[in-house]
Amino acid sequence: MSEFLDTLHAVNWQHPILVVSAFVLGACIGSFLNVAIYRLPRGLSVNKPKRSFCPICSKEIPSYRNIPLFTWLWQRGKCAECECKIPFRYFAVELLTACLFLLMWIAFPLSPGLALFYMLLMALLVVVVFVDAELMVIPLQVTWLGTALGLAAAVLVQHHLRAEGWLDGLIAAAKGFVAGFGGLWSVVLLGKFLFGKKKVEFDRLVDWELREPKSDEEELCFVLDGEDNPWSDLFYRESDHLMIEGGAFLVDGKKADVKSLTIRGDRIEVQGKTMMIEDLKSLRGKARRVVIPREAMGMGDVYLMGMLGACLGWQSVLFTVFAACLFSIVLAILGRMGFGQRLPFGPSLAFGGICWIFWGWQVWDWYFSFIRIDQGI
Repeated sequence: MSEFLDTLHAVNWQHPILVVSAFVLGACIGSFLNVAIYRLPRGLSVNKPKRSFCPICSKEIPSYRNIPLFTWLWQRGKCAECECKIPFRYFAVELLTACLFLLMWIAFPLSPGLALFYMLLMALLVVVVFVDAELMVIPLQVTWLGTALGLAAAVLVQHHLRAEGWLDGLIAAAKGFVAGFGGLWSVVLLGKFLFGKKKVEFDRLVDWELREPKSDEEELCFVLDGEDNPWSDLFYRESDHLMIEGGAFLVDGKKADVKSLTIRGDRIEVQGKTMMIEDLKSLRGKARRVVIPREAMGMGDVYLMGMLGACLGWQSVLFTVFAACLFSIVLAILGRMGFGQRLPFGPSLAFGGICWIFWGWQVWDWYFSFIRIDQGI
């Protein structure tokens, strides 16, 4: 065993062949991540069908036309079968994953095990970032897998948590999950208490309706005065409900002689009766006052922060959230987003986690050394 360890220490882990291999491996993993990004939020299996397919013409892509980075450039961002445009996102995911793998391999030359752990973590964060940016949802399968990865790394690697022994590392990772999950969950509950309802009043009666999805990628929408409100933005838990005051309510085309009605995630309540939304053909009317449920953030962000806490330790939680908030402010300014507009928080949390990997412990040590100096210790 000692001879094997001596051999590992003697290996030049920064050899150009290994460095290039890290980039190539990242590009290949990025190709698979594109599959996960497309299929997971749509409830599709990442294994069936095994081969990638064009989302437009549904033709399977043969292996010789599925070379990471090269294929997209060679085909000029088009499908070879139907010549429909392939989004730049597919190339971006492969390139970003390759660069992140390369960065982690170079940044931690003395610990290939730690570098591999961070590379796997980067892969999961890439999925989170692109799914959340596109659909405003974070796949829980990814966050649970990341949590398991963090616990495994705490046992096998440990020193990224400054732990002594596998048990100490496992306890540190568990504390990190509790701190990350519990800390952000408290923010969700506080936000629900303070900002859980949005009251909208009009000086005239405005149109509203429930609009059925036109494709598998869309969802049911509450349309108020021409503005779409996707169902997932309105209803997070059983207690959430939408209240409408107005008139001219039409339920399946029949007039309901009432002044208000309540809509919940799966049903409506009108005239003392409850009707399931899936049984309705249409629902519309006029509104003068509407109370809309809303959230400070979704539970996906909470599970993501729990995952990051398990992977990076409880000390990282406050730093990660603070860096994420700063990053979100920058994004909002660059995107010229107004107050009240929703912004995916998953990419910001991922950015905060990456910042901790490179600078977190330095900030931690500086802060406590500053306190000791200030207190004259």
